[in-house]
Amino acid sequence: MMADFLTIVLSLSFPDSDPKYSWETLQRQKRNWVWNQFFVLEEYTGTDPLYVGKLHSDVDKGDGNVRYVLTGSGASSIFTIDEKTGDIHATKRLDREEQGYYTLHAQAVDSKTNAPVEDESEFIVKVQDINDNEPKFLDGPYTAGVPEMSPLGTMVVQVTATDADDPTYGNSARVVYSIIHGQPYFSVEPKTGIIRTALPNMDRETRNQYVLIIQAKDMVGQMGGLSGTTSVTVTLTDVNDNPPRFSRKSYQYSVLESVPVPSVVAKLKAADADIDSNAEMDYHIIDGDARGVFNITTDEDTQEGVIFLQRPLDYETKSSFSLKIEATNRNIDPQFLTFGPFSDTAAVKVIVEDVNEPPVFYPLIRKLMVSEAARVGTVIGMVSASDPDSSSSAIRYSIDRNTDLERFFNVDALTGVISTAKALDRELNSVHNLTILATENQDPSQVGRGIVLIRVMDINDNAPVFAIEYETLLCENAAPGQVIQTISAVDKDEPPSGHRFYFSLAFSASNNNNFTLRDNKDNTASVLTKHADFRRQEQSLYLLPVLIVDSGSPALSSTNTLSVRVCDCDVDGIPQACGTVAFSLPQGLSTGALLAILGCIITLLVLMLLIMAMLRRRKAPLFLEDERDVRENIVRYDDEGGGEEDTEAFDMVALRNLNIIRDSKVQDISPETASVYPYSASAISRTSYKTLPDNIVFQEFIWDRLKVTEVDPSAPPYDSLQTYAFEGNGSVADSLSTLELPSSDSEQSYDYLSNWGPRFKKLADLYGDLEGSSISPSLSYHGELGPINI
Repeated sequence: MMADFLTIVLSLSFPDSDPKYSWETLQRQKRNWVWNQFFVLEEYTGTDPLYVGKLHSDVDKGDGNVRYVLTGSGASSIFTIDEKTGDIHATKRLDREEQGYYTLHAQAVDSKTNAPVEDESEFIVKVQDINDNEPKFLDGPYTAGVPEMSPLGTMVVQVTATDADDPTYGNSARVVYSIIHGQPYFSVEPKTGIIRTALPNMDRETRNQYVLIIQAKDMVGQMGGLSGTTSVTVTLTDVNDNPPRFSRKSYQYSVLESVPVPSVVAKLKAADADIDSNAEMDYHIIDGDARGVFNITTDEDTQEGVIFLQRPLDYETKSSFSLKIEATNRNIDPQFLTFGPFSDTAAVKVIVEDVNEPPVFYPLIRKLMVSEAARVGTVIGMVSASDPDSSSSAIRYSIDRNTDLERFFNVDALTGVISTAKALDRELNSVHNLTILATENQDPSQVGRGIVLIRVMDINDNAPVFAIEYETLLCENAAPGQVIQTISAVDKDEPPSGHRFYFSLAFSASNNNNFTLRDNKDNTASVLTKHADFRRQEQSLYLLPVLIVDSGSPALSSTNTLSVRVCDCDVDGIPQACGTVAFSLPQGLSTGALLAILGCIITLLVLMLLIMAMLRRRKAPLFLEDERDVRENIVRYDDEGGGEEDTEAFDMVALRNLNIIRDSKVQDISPETASVYPYSASAISRTSYKTLPDNIVFQEFIWDRLKVTEVDPSAPPYDSLQTYAFEGNGSVADSLSTLELPSSDSEQSYDYLSNWGPRFKKLADLYGDLEGSSISPSLSYHGELGPINI
């Protein structure tokens, strides 16, 4: 059904090595495609889509029955195809540096049935390069170094520029180099980019750094080529081409004769124009009259020559010294030896200045010995010091008590004789390090110091004891004659010939039937059993006294007790249980019986706890005892009251008594006491607060109560808080008392109060005295339900 196709002719430039794009592969026998164009120019800036080429099959008769389909890389997004004519256009701007070619697939299908009328074929659209990228120095800017005094043409560094254009097409990527800034000191090779020195013997000390500008231009440097630049910083590195030089030929320094060894006397420096290791130098004293007195070394940080003192100076012996100092470079480069000798010399004179020196001990350190048995006042030795100055002042001796805090020794202030001041103990301190002070009489600020080492010689004054606290374990199945413990001793003394200890059982244990002791003659002893069958149940602990005697003169001894515990051991002789045998339960008592006993004990404990809890829940009495002062006690009720009709929950007698007591104290004011105040007690009680203005009624009430409290002989002698339930004139609650019923004062009689019993006697007396008065007094009670007028 397929007609023959035309032979395919390509004008594309495909890789020769890829067989996919060879002539044989693109040649078909029975069906052929025809391409008109396969190159696309990059960076197209036109407004219309760029025409790429045309696809055509000889099956297409131009009647519209064939439709062309394009797939592959960039199809639809970059490349579009006219389904009827096969024309391909590029709809986007292409960049060869992003993608150099696109692989597409073309196929012809029936426009009605979409059935393929031609096999799918592959072709490539190649993006043609233009010179749109300038050379770039990817590693720039550069830094490099070259030694100073380098010969002409010495290589410094190589720079490289890259061009993103196609190196196989034209000269767009062919770069040449040139130097824009940096001549005449440096040059660059056009093709390689190698930078070399253009002048010989460049001196770092004259100029140490150069900044070069290097240009890379494509199109082989021709007109119209693109270019890029970079900077190259070239630093001349130092070489040792400058010798050291002193700024002067002679130096003079002064030094006090009292400076200690090894003090620095002077510093001098030879200048060197080089840096780092090329400026390092060594200093030497090559001549002079101060052999062994001074020395010189190099300060590695500053390269200075440091003259320091090796021996003490004495103005009276020699007052000046002359030195010849040489400075020499440490690292000399042979190729620059012609630049002159790499050393220099200078003369140094040191003047010694006289000072008032402190006394000097001869010898500076004295060693003495004394027995620890020496009595107080025993002479140990003598020290001697002298004034080195020409004045030769007299000297007084003393001990620096910071070195003899416990004052074991004394020194004679005039002669320097040292003697004991307290008893000595070698075991506490075997060596005493004393500092002896020698002070000039003429100038007490001049103090010399000497060292005295006093060694305390030992005597035998300590008895030997056990070396450690022994814990001896004895198996019940131990055999007779078995060694159960090896003991040793220590002695705080140190005899010259060494220790020798003798062991034996104390006299009280020499005839015991259980153990014996054997002296091993090597300052140890062994404890052995005399019999077998030790029983822990019979005796679990044995105390064995051991006598230890030393070899001193006179010999000393001590008795030490060795504790031996009897143990139950396994077959290997390893103790399992030692000491007293634990209590064991009778054999006939079963586990059930034990549980029953334990249950009874727990039951008894629970019953006891319940009884204690019931006793704790007993309620305290609601009412206070009569003899207690009710003002200083608080009665707390946790139950809610039932109101005035409830007469069962509480006894109101106590509360009523409180009011009666409080009101009675108001009235029980003696005339003598009341006369102190402007108003008497009767005047206070007769004051009608209702006749006072509202703004002062409370003020008057408080003042009245304050005056009553101050004259109350039973009031506490400290500040207290008084609480009053006074409503004032404007109370919203009407009075519940029948004493204020509407009636004339003359008609109201209070005689019936006398019939209420002794509890109302005070109230009857109060109102009986006021009968006929125009004032109707009221008694206020403040309870749980609020203030109530009575």
